[in-house]
Order: sequence, then structure tokens, then C-alpha cells
Amino acid sequence: MPTDGRRIRTDRLQARLGIHFQQRELLLLALTHRSYASEVAGGESNERLEFLGDAVLGLIIGEELYRRYPAWKEGELTRARASVVEEPALLQVAQRWHLGTFLRLSQAEDASGGRGRRALLADAVEAIIGACYLDQGLEVCRAFVLREFAFLLETPGGETFIRDYKTRLQELYQARYQAAPTYHVVSESGPPHDKTFDVVVSFRGSEIGRGTGKSKKEAAQQAAADALAHAEMDEP
Repeated sequence: MPTDGRRIRTDRLQARLGIHFQQRELLLLALTHRSYASEVAGGESNERLEFLGDAVLGLIIGEELYRRYPAWKEGELTRARASVVEEPALLQVAQRWHLGTFLRLSQAEDASGGRGRRALLADAVEAIIGACYLDQGLEVCRAFVLREFAFLLETPGGETFIRDYKTRLQELYQARYQAAPTYHVVSESGPPHDKTFDVVVSFRGSEIGRGTGKSKKEAAQQAAADALAHAEMDEP
């Protein structure tokens, strides 16, 4: 059974998520980073739940887009799904949940800013979705995901958010300046099986955005999202 401290943690998060977990330990596991698990003999991290949640999220969002937009071609559906399930979007969900405050991290990871680390927060969102699927079943999980991701599926004006960040940034700069930004990998770190990439997006020699990810593609999307945020703030 969870200790009182862990029970308070899961009760607060369940209230925020609008879900009552039958297996509270699944939710705790979804919040457990590998740095914390490594400090506990035989401890398990949220990585397996993350793997499952990624698949479940992709299925639910893909099915929803398929049903909503019967005229869309495969490429349009693929870009729309990417805009909702990739790290920049997952980070927005994590921030709405204030998820960083609930994570179980090692002292070192916590001290180094782990509660605000983008990749770590996005992974935890997927792990929670995986835990929801195992605990509640597909139908409840589908309703949960569609409710929590609704703001990503539609903007306040009702227009569907259908393009990935790189495409949106390119279209914006083409419209404004008749030229496109460029992307460069500026650093990579970590072992071959677990690399992290830093990408800068530039325009006419000036940096306009920067991103980090577990692949070059993911880092480029982060950089484009960063550049878009600044570009939209600069709009008259």
C-alpha cells in the first residue's frame, strides 16, 4: 500500500486528471523516473508504461482524426497526428497538469532541474496514459485523452491544428520574407543508444529558436516550436 505521502501525491494528481485509479501503484509507477528507480533495489521506472502510452496515444488520436476528417489524405492525417502526439504538444499537457511537482526523481536529477526537463515531462505524460489504459481500459482512456488533448486538436477559433511546427514555421517565414529558416545540429551527447541532440534554427544568420530531443527530428521540432513562440509574440 502507498505511504501517506505517496497517497497524498496520487490523490492530488488524480483530482487534477479527473480519474480515480483502481491500482494506485500504476499511477505512482508512471511518475517514477529511472533516476529514482535506480536508487531503489529492484526498482522499476516508468519507461515500459511510456512505451505503452505512446502506442495508445497514437491510436486514439489517429482514430479521432480519421473519423473527424474523412476527406483528408494520409499525409494530412500523419502531420496532424504528429502535431498532437510529439514532445512539444506533450509538454503543453504536462504543464497544464503541473506534472513536474508530482514526479519521483533522484535527488541529483531533482537538483539539476529534472522537474522542468522537457523530455522527462513528455515521457511522464505518455506513462500516465499507459497506466490509465491498463487500469481503466481503452474506452475510459480514450475519453480521458480526447478531453485532455482537446485544446491541441482545435484552436480557440475552431481551426484544426493540423501542421507540425517545422511546416508552420516555414510557411510563416515564406509568407513574411519569401525565404525559409535553416536547421543545424549544434551538439549531441550521451551513449550511442541514448543520445540527446541540440538543434538551432536560424534565419539569415541569426538564431531564432533552439530545441533538444532524443532524435534530430524531435530536436528540430522543438527548435521550430521555440521560434514560432517568439515569432507570434512579435506579430503586430
